[in-house]
Amino acid sequence: MKKIWVSLVIILLFICTNVIYTPNAYAYTEEEKILLQSWRLVNEAYVDDSFNNQNWWTIRQKFLKKPLHNREETYTAIKEMLALLDDPYTRLLPPENYHNLQITTSGELSGIGLQISINPENNQLEVVTPLPSSPAELAGIQPRDQIITIDGIDTQTLTLDEAANKIRGEIGTTVILEIKPQNQSTIKTYELKRDRLSLSAVSYDLDKSQPNYPIGYLRLNQFSGNATKDLAHAMVKLEQEGAKGYILDLRNNPGGLLQAGIEIARLWLPPSTIVYTVNRQGILGSYDADGDAITDKPLVVLVNQGSASASEILAGALQDNHRAILIGEKTFGKGLIQSLFELPEGAGIAITVAKYETPSHKDINKLGITPDRIVTQELISYFEIGTDKDLQYQEALTYLALEQETLK
Repeated sequence: MKKIWVSLVIILLFICTNVIYTPNAYAYTEEEKILLQSWRLVNEAYVDDSFNNQNWWTIRQKFLKKPLHNREETYTAIKEMLALLDDPYTRLLPPENYHNLQITTSGELSGIGLQISINPENNQLEVVTPLPSSPAELAGIQPRDQIITIDGIDTQTLTLDEAANKIRGEIGTTVILEIKPQNQSTIKTYELKRDRLSLSAVSYDLDKSQPNYPIGYLRLNQFSGNATKDLAHAMVKLEQEGAKGYILDLRNNPGGLLQAGIEIARLWLPPSTIVYTVNRQGILGSYDADGDAITDKPLVVLVNQGSASASEILAGALQDNHRAILIGEKTFGKGLIQSLFELPEGAGIAITVAKYETPSHKDINKLGITPDRIVTQELISYFEIGTDKDLQYQEALTYLALEQETLK
């Protein structure tokens, strides 16, 4: 019996030893853990569950075989992995880029004042809009201009965040851009000095040019963290000053925080749907207005090809709910929603998690929103906005004057 018992113990020890040292108990390195975390976030959240018609698990195994000796090699592997999705908005944000994005949405920045994006149709880096009174705006750079090189580096070799990082820099330093204006074949060279940028979300004024019919003018520059509060304050002030109608200027507003767009829509709308979101399962969610608007007075929204993302959410909500008419030019056409996820040591990853539809279920991605009244105009400077040279603004004034006559 003793021999049998000893034999059983030896067998059990052998089995346990095999379990303890099984090859499946592989310990991942810290670099592999970061790559796996990025892969898993995309696997769980990305809007396209076909992952651009690829086997995402096979991609995981492929990239785990890469040598990841340091953080730079890890970031390179993650960028290569995300590039397979063919989605410029799903991207790695190394610590510096992630920090810069947080600064931008908080309303502080230095640089030359360009909002940029990658055109998904041709993979070309484009200007969404220059910021008002920025070095880029004063130099005459326009929405949809293509950025060919940055300090001699071909932008086709850069990700969106790499390009933004090269354009940014310390105040007083310069950056050289080669730019191909929209619908032109010649390339222009700009040497621009970086400066502190004013990212005040809202500017406003009471236009008294029409007798007995003052118009509240509101210009929203971006959907930052303080945009809703600033706009609500301006609306209340204009109400107190006797505004009888409003012009909300979203021209060259490239967007920003989705939540800011939702909250600003609620300032104007009675209970109604603001926007629908569609996730990877095709499930519709919605954001709604469920309170009282600050004002129900006539409203015109000005848009152009530089109006993008949250600007299109707001414009679409106001148009579809018949709260405002849109005047200007067709908008940019970015109907995708990104969420930010944190990675170790200050990095992050932006992932396209859904697309949005207007209240009447219009999908505007790559299509844009068409205004009720199309009014095109040549480039005007920031200082000419609201003047006789601003044809879109003048059309808005004319519409509101006729609306006032109708209401009498």
